[in-house]
Amino acid sequence: MATASAPTAGIPVGPGLSMFDPIFVGIDEFGQPVYITLAYRNLLAGGEPGGGKSGLLNTIAAHAALSADSRLVLLDGKLVELGQWEDCADAFIGPDITAALDVLRRLQQVMNNRYAWLRAHGRRKVTALDGLSVITVLVDEIAFYSATIGGKQEQEEFVALLRDLVARGRAAGIPVVAATQRPSFDIIPTSLRDLFGYRAAFRCTTPNSSNIVLGHGWAEQGYSATDIAPTNQGAAYLIAEGGIPRRIKVAYLTDAQIAGIADYAAWTRRPTRPSAPTGSRLDWGTAA
Repeated sequence: MATASAPTAGIPVGPGLSMFDPIFVGIDEFGQPVYITLAYRNLLAGGEPGGGKSGLLNTIAAHAALSADSRLVLLDGKLVELGQWEDCADAFIGPDITAALDVLRRLQQVMNNRYAWLRAHGRRKVTALDGLSVITVLVDEIAFYSATIGGKQEQEEFVALLRDLVARGRAAGIPVVAATQRPSFDIIPTSLRDLFGYRAAFRCTTPNSSNIVLGHGWAEQGYSATDIAPTNQGAAYLIAEGGIPRRIKVAYLTDAQIAGIADYAAWTRRPTRPSAPTGSRLDWGTAA
């Protein structure tokens, strides 16, 4: 009887996800799973503090971190909402408007280079077969960079650069996921909101705030995030392009779960992988 021989070298453990795969974000009111495809879309999340926006961002960050074809760029003014993914990210920006502007300018240049490459090859968008990474940009809290930190000129440049990425980045493989706890017209003008293919409204205090996220008139048709109970964290109305709002409950990852996923994802992204994990955390070591 033939027996399997032992491998002569260690086989690196790799993730089995792709940013071109549907991303599980939670369940709907009937208990059915809800998926979004982010590779060619952007996502905007808005609602009052504590509504569950960070849960949605961390769920998407987990999928992106575990995807072999993804790179992460994180902007987090509070440092703690997305901070556990720092070791998985190409760039992690905290409360620093200068660094935020610098990374957005670099992303804009990458986007321009990708469009030049697509044009040279007679193509209109990046696909999974191109071998290019999907650069997922997550921003937690738009208002911090656009209306709080820095001077007026810097804030306006941040908004202009973010708008350009949201408007042109999809086909170049640079989706943007952004959140705000201040859904108002000065933070999310209609011209910016309508560029987001997915919009999620968590609990809002007024119908107008809900409409700013979902779109004008939805609250009057019975889709208002003011109906979400303050104790029902993670509940939201999710709308996709051309659709109607759908009541969902966003998946939730505990801090311990995020730490475990981020630890593993960072290990898989290392240029050299350790031969074996030791102790409570991975031993970075040298690959065999």
